Amino acid sequence: MASILDIKNLYKSYGSTEILKDINIAIEQGDFLVLVGPSGCGKSTLLNCIAGLEPITKGGMSIGGKDMTNVSPKDRDIAMVFQSYALYPTMTVAKNITFGMKVRGIDQATQDQKLAYVAQQLQIEPLLNRKPGQLSGGQRQRVAMGRALVRDPKLFLFDEPLSNLDAKLRVEMRTEIKSLHQRLGASMVYVTHDQIEAMTLASKIVVMKGGIIQQMGTPAEIYNRPANLFVADFMGSPAMNLIPAKAHSDGKGTQIEIARNNADPIVLLDTQNKDLPEDVILGVRPEDIADAAARGASESQQAECVIDIVEPAGADTFAVMQLGGKHVTARLHSETTAAAGVAQRLAFDLGKVSYFSPESGLRLN
Repeated sequence: MASILDIKNLYKSYGSTEILKDINIAIEQGDFLVLVGPSGCGKSTLLNCIAGLEPITKGGMSIGGKDMTNVSPKDRDIAMVFQSYALYPTMTVAKNITFGMKVRGIDQATQDQKLAYVAQQLQIEPLLNRKPGQLSGGQRQRVAMGRALVRDPKLFLFDEPLSNLDAKLRVEMRTEIKSLHQRLGASMVYVTHDQIEAMTLASKIVVMKGGIIQQMGTPAEIYNRPANLFVADFMGSPAMNLIPAKAHSDGKGTQIEIARNNADPIVLLDTQNKDLPEDVILGVRPEDIADAAARGASESQQAECVIDIVEPAGADTFAVMQLGGKHVTARLHSETTAAAGVAQRLAFDLGKVSYFSPESGLRLN
């Protein structure tokens, strides 16, 4: 089956400045691809290259099996939803949604039919006679999505569509976009700098930094098996703990030694990873450090840790301590007895840890 979007060895430069370097991405029909990374990583430039708004410097791209490398945006069979909504202020919501169809000479009956379907899908039927100035940010965003949906394109492109909305509305719209994707089975490419948005929406994630793809995979792969220190640190909230440690392997497994201030080091036994170099960075998610009493883990995976700060957060309580010269966060239950300045027995789930090279930053296990 041909990929709906296939990008091969794509480069984009402005003069001598390389913005995108050797980008290779393929997604299937119905995939929800999220491009995520910090500001300036090249994700919006890549989206503009897919849309045809930016010419590519080198490489190729096909949409629906057709070469689109030098095809103009209007002939790419795509629909784009921008951060700024880009609605016509003097037109009603209904006219904003149908304007593109009118320009393309689509008959009135088809326009009306598509408008009715999209208005129902997005629950904007009561708004059709209003102007954009009479709408809230969330309603405007729905209209912008409606305008894209009536196109029924091969590919939907979203450029940070929720970043102008307040936190509560952003969560609601995220859910709406997700359910829309499930109902339509449409193929979508979505740009965001918000890694929670990426984890929630995507069927595939591309993590970018400095114009280079750091990792591409499912949300579970990216979260559980980050390819390098950048991905480990960027994806997840709170971020993965990255703790300098010493590894001592023998036939039975590897002893992981973590230095502590004014105390003997913590020593944990990892029976799964036996070929680690001496110097490693241990990556452990906050939820994989638990109250020992709650976990009931084997004795060797437990350690007394002095808690520095306790941060209640509703269902969770975050406990921060110093290990290996770093602030380390544990995600504990709200009923935890952990208190600042007091030692707490914690269990480390070594079945889920990552190891990274301090030199290259690459994953070791």
